[in-house]
Amino acid sequence: MDNPDISQLAIDRSAAPAARPRRRLWPWGAGAAVLAAVGIAGFTAFGGARTVETAAVTTAYPSQAVTLLNATGYVVAQRKAAVASKATGRLEWLGVTEGSRVRKDEVIARLENRDVTAQRDQAAANVKVAAANLEQTRAELRDAEANLRRSQDLAAKSYISGSALDSALARFDKARAGVQSGEASLAVAQASLQVAEVALDQTLIRAPFDGVVLTKSANVGDNITPFSQAADTKGAVVTIADMDTLEVEADVAESSLGKIKVGQPCEIQLDAIPDHRFPGVIQRIVPTVDRAKATVLVKIRFLERDSRVLPDMSAKVAFLEREVSAADRQPVTVVPKQAIVERNGAPAVFVVKDGRAVLTRVEGGRSIGDLVQVAGVAAGERVIVKPLDRLADGDRVKVAAK
Repeated sequence: MDNPDISQLAIDRSAAPAARPRRRLWPWGAGAAVLAAVGIAGFTAFGGARTVETAAVTTAYPSQAVTLLNATGYVVAQRKAAVASKATGRLEWLGVTEGSRVRKDEVIARLENRDVTAQRDQAAANVKVAAANLEQTRAELRDAEANLRRSQDLAAKSYISGSALDSALARFDKARAGVQSGEASLAVAQASLQVAEVALDQTLIRAPFDGVVLTKSANVGDNITPFSQAADTKGAVVTIADMDTLEVEADVAESSLGKIKVGQPCEIQLDAIPDHRFPGVIQRIVPTVDRAKATVLVKIRFLERDSRVLPDMSAKVAFLEREVSAADRQPVTVVPKQAIVERNGAPAVFVVKDGRAVLTRVEGGRSIGDLVQVAGVAAGERVIVKPLDRLADGDRVKVAAK
C-alpha cells in the first residue's frame, strides 16, 4: 500500500471555538464583601482594645470592719400570749381585730353570760337577806341585853325571883348566839356573791398586758372552752404580743461561742427594711445546745424601737467587736482597693464608659476590709481592677467574659 500524502492536511483556525458555560461568581464575591465588612467593623470597634477585669461600685457599712461574726434569725416577742377564757360558752362579742392595740385589763371579748348574771343577782339578793336577818338578831340582842340589866337590878332588890333572872340571862345568850349565826350567814352569802361575780367576770376576756393583736382565732358564735378539747370548739380567742419586748433570736454555732458574750454590741438588719441598721445588744445566751444543728440560741435586744419592726421578720445579726456610732451605721460608696491608682499625685479610678477607660478622680476614705470608701463615683458604675499598668485615659477596653 502506498504511503498517503498528508501534506495537504491543515487545521482550520478560522472556525469559532465551541462556547463554554459561564460560572456564577457573584455569590462568592458578596460573601467576601460581607466578611470584609465584618472584619472592618470588628477592627473599628475592638481593634487595639485591651481586655480588662472590672468590679462594680457598691455600698457598704463601716461597721463591717469591726464585725466578728454574722448570724441569721427571726424577730420574736418576749412577751406573747394566746388569750382565752376560763369559762365555757358561746362567744357573744369580739371587740378587736388583727392589729388592734389594747391596754391591760381592757375587755376585748365576751361570752354569753345571762345564766351567770342571774346567779350573781341571786347571790346579791341572798346577801341582802342575810344582812337583814343579822340586823334583826342584833336588835333582839340589844333588847335581851337591856332586859338582863333590868332583871339584875330587880333581883338585887329581891323584887324578882332567881328563875326570872335566869330566864333573862338565857334570852341574852340566845340573842348573842343568833347574832353570831347571822354574821356567819352573811359571810357565807357574801362569799357566794364573790364566787358568782368571779364566774361572771370569767365570761369577760381581758387583755393581760398592753400590746397588739397579732391573730384572731375565734369569731362571734364559736363555742369557747378552756382547753379546746371538745369538737367544734376554740380555745384561744386572740393572740397578743407586747411590741416593746421585741427581740431577735439567732442561732450561733457552738464553735463560735468564744466570740460573743452578754452585753456585746450588735447590728441588726431586717430583710423587710434593708436600708436601715438597728443597734442591738446581746440580752441572753440560752445555756442549751441544739444537738441537731450544733448551735446555741442567742437573744438580741433592740436598742431603738421602730413601728415597722414586726414579729417573725427574718433578720441578720452582726456581732461587733466594739460599739459603733450612728454615722457608721449609714452606707458609704466603696470600690475594691486594687481599683485605686495614682495619677498626677491624686487617687483615681478608671470607669468603663462606652467601651473606653475614663480616668475619674476620687477622694479616698477609710478601708472596710478589701474595700475603700470613695467619693466621686456612683454605685452601679463599673471600675477597672486590672490590668492598670500603662492604661491611659480614653483607651479602648473590652470587659473580660466571666
